Amino acid sequence: MKRLLALLLGLCLSLGAAAEVRLRVFVGGSNQRPDLMRKLFDQYLADKPGLTIDIETGGATSDLQRQYLSTVLNARDNALDAFLIDIVNPAQYFQAGWLEPLDAHLGPADQLLAPYLAVYREANVVQGRVAALPAFADALFMYYRRDLLDKHGLPQPRTWEELGRVARQVQQAEGNPKLQGLSLQGAPVEGAVCTFLLPYWSQGKAVQDPQGRSVFDAAAAARGLQQWVTLMDQGVIKRNVAEVKTPDTVNEFKAGKVLFALNWSWAWDRFEQDADSQVRGKVGVMPLPAMTGGQSATCTGGWQWAVSAFSRHKAEAARLVQFLSTPEASRFLAVRGALLPTYAELYTHPEVVAQVPWFADAAAVVRHARSRPVSARYGEVSDALRSATNAVLARSRQPADAAADVESRLRRVMR
Repeated sequence: MKRLLALLLGLCLSLGAAAEVRLRVFVGGSNQRPDLMRKLFDQYLADKPGLTIDIETGGATSDLQRQYLSTVLNARDNALDAFLIDIVNPAQYFQAGWLEPLDAHLGPADQLLAPYLAVYREANVVQGRVAALPAFADALFMYYRRDLLDKHGLPQPRTWEELGRVARQVQQAEGNPKLQGLSLQGAPVEGAVCTFLLPYWSQGKAVQDPQGRSVFDAAAAARGLQQWVTLMDQGVIKRNVAEVKTPDTVNEFKAGKVLFALNWSWAWDRFEQDADSQVRGKVGVMPLPAMTGGQSATCTGGWQWAVSAFSRHKAEAARLVQFLSTPEASRFLAVRGALLPTYAELYTHPEVVAQVPWFADAAAVVRHARSRPVSARYGEVSDALRSATNAVLARSRQPADAAADVESRLRRVMR
């Protein structure tokens, strides 16, 4: 009898151990709000005994996070089960064989992605398979000192040329030589890709056709780069802009040293909630200016939940990712963390609007934002655009030469 009881106890322990699953999830850095992700994980675990979720964090920027994930996944390491990736990465990671197709576990792509904003549906389907699911949205916004424009009776500029005139008027009227007219990213980081694309897109130009082939217009690109040079010459953009990274823009604007600033949605809380902010209650959000005769355009950002192709618990990780992408999770992140929803209807949800009123202005920007080029070789595309931007802003290359070089590089990469 003792032996029988021992055998039964051993069997129960064995079955219990077999039912236990531990998932490890990479959730990025502070801008991706690991604290809120932990709360979502705990909600998910409430009725799932035997499942444990460990969080891994790291990387203050998307570039650093991309470097880390590329190292882990290229080594086919199974240490991570799921992770957040930038909107530019699903095609690149999927075609590298690093992502588990989620439709294999959760259902057909058209049904799975139907509820989301269109740009996220498009970014997360690769070769007809679901590479990832949207976590939260983002876009590049134009922040401005609403108090200063109101004080001097000036309108929101609709073109980059007009922005230059408005900025110079305010700079002269304020008598503040340290006040920058416009802060943007010129260092060779991912933000410089958008710095390149904003004036280019606003001329009605595209980088690739629906088949992914390059349709790059070097003349339009040169005009866009020249626009930044002109604003530098006018004293609107500071001369060492080739050294400016995304956090630098946030810190400069927060310190009251900038009139207009290009940055992502997470910057809003830094401006309005940080104890050392000099611009609290003085900030507005406006559509991005366009090149003269063109239309406003901005970069889509945002983060996606993906499952590692090397995970030992793919099915469990896929179910977790599905939960993290629900409207309920999106609303939680919006209300608690001001992270932009991936569902159109949440921008007018009473709870969301009550907590984050500026989302009413953000909705149109996100809905009409454009995706950076979708390519399995996105790293090379990004390098071509960011290095051209940096070289022009550092005054080491002329806009036309830099644009011609980009055209040549994209023709080789995007065939």
